[in-house]
Amino acid sequence: MRTRILVVLAAVVTALLAGCGSTPAEQPKSLILATTTSTQDSGLLDELLPVFTRESGWQVKTVAVGSGQAIELGRRGEADVLLVHSPAAEEKFVAEGSAGPRRLVMHNDFVLIGPKADPAGIRGTSSAEAMKKIAGEQAVFVSRGDESGTHSKEKDLWSRAGVTPGGSWYQSTGQGMGETLRVASEKAGYTLSDRATYLTQRDTLQLEVLSEGDPGLLNVYHVIEMTKKAGDRVQTDGAKAFADWIVAAPAQRLIGEFGRATFGQPLFTPDAGKDETKLGL
Repeated sequence: MRTRILVVLAAVVTALLAGCGSTPAEQPKSLILATTTSTQDSGLLDELLPVFTRESGWQVKTVAVGSGQAIELGRRGEADVLLVHSPAAEEKFVAEGSAGPRRLVMHNDFVLIGPKADPAGIRGTSSAEAMKKIAGEQAVFVSRGDESGTHSKEKDLWSRAGVTPGGSWYQSTGQGMGETLRVASEKAGYTLSDRATYLTQRDTLQLEVLSEGDPGLLNVYHVIEMTKKAGDRVQTDGAKAFADWIVAAPAQRLIGEFGRATFGQPLFTPDAGKDETKLGL
């Protein structure tokens, strides 16, 4: 009996000593990435983020919204790092002082798309001429209307064309690119899209690329790290880890190959380290 008690006591002491020597389980590192619907809808994030997590240990929660909304999340300290494509808004935001480094990541381009019948006759025209024709014919145009980078580019195109859009022919979804494409297809209307999202959804749409190739249709993405000036909750280590990773050569190669197997062409062009003035911005 005594031996049995001693064995039990020894087991208890061993367990207590083991407990004293153990450390609490380390909490997984997590960061919030505010980015555009185009990086989500195109599938690019599904390609990149698992690799980043595997290599860095950082889990990523993604908030996919328009660039304007993504910037606002950064401004409020509700995102740690931004991946956005609205250069003028980005520059203004960085100048406010709560953001850290802003670095060039990649580009693709915008395209004007519409129904095969092309009632406004924009096929093969410049973007400015296309916008004039759409307004002149009062053909249905579906805008994102969400202050995204795409919406900002659209407003710029109307301005260059000398047109103030309005009336029943000009309709806004207030939604992301995927939903706006769906609505434009249903209404046999025109819209402006980034090429990557259009290509990934092309088979579900009754829309074609009708105007493309203007230098002004370039769609450039930057990564912006947030700082503690935006809020104490900002994970600056995670922000820097992601920003450093996405502009490094391995991630840039992934970006440059994304879409090639499916579409015969990459959906984005990697640009880290390039001179932005040579991109035609």
